[in-house]
Amino acid sequence: MRIEYVMHASMFVVPTSVKMPDPPPAQLEAADLLRQILEVQREQLATQRAQQASSDGPSRWRAFLGRHDRDFPNLALDCKQILPQLERSYLTMVREMIDRLSTEDASDLESEFALGEFLDRYGMRLSQLGNILGQIGPLAEAAPVRTDDAPPSS
Repeated sequence: MRIEYVMHASMFVVPTSVKMPDPPPAQLEAADLLRQILEVQREQLATQRAQQASSDGPSRWRAFLGRHDRDFPNLALDCKQILPQLERSYLTMVREMIDRLSTEDASDLESEFALGEFLDRYGMRLSQLGNILGQIGPLAEAAPVRTDDAPPSS
C-alpha cells in the first residue's frame, strides 16, 4: 500500500493593469499644504535658534573676557564683587532724588536756577552711574559660577 500526499497550493496572480485609485485632489492639496507648513516651521525654528545664540549676552561677554584672560585675570569676578556696591549707590541716589521731589512743590523746578541745580545734583551723576552699571553688569554676569565658597584666586 502506497500513500501519496499531494499538496495543493493556491496561487494568486494580480493583473498588472489594476491601479489604486488616485486620492481626491482635496487630499493631495492638504498633504502638500501640511508639508509646506512643516518646512516653514523647521526654517522658523532654525532662525530662532540662530537669533537666540547671537543674542546670548553672557556667552559673548565670556568669550570676550576669555580672549583677554591673560591680561585681565579674574576681571569678571571682581566686577561681580563690586556690583552690589554700585547698585546700592545708584539706588541711594534715586531714593535721595525721590525724597527731594516728594517734599518740594512741583513749581520749585520751574525756575531756571532750581532746575539747573537739580540737574547738576542728580541728572549727570545718575546718568553716569547708570551707564557704569550698564557696563559692569554684563561683565559680572559673565563671571564663572563658583561651586565652592573659597575666595577667587588672584
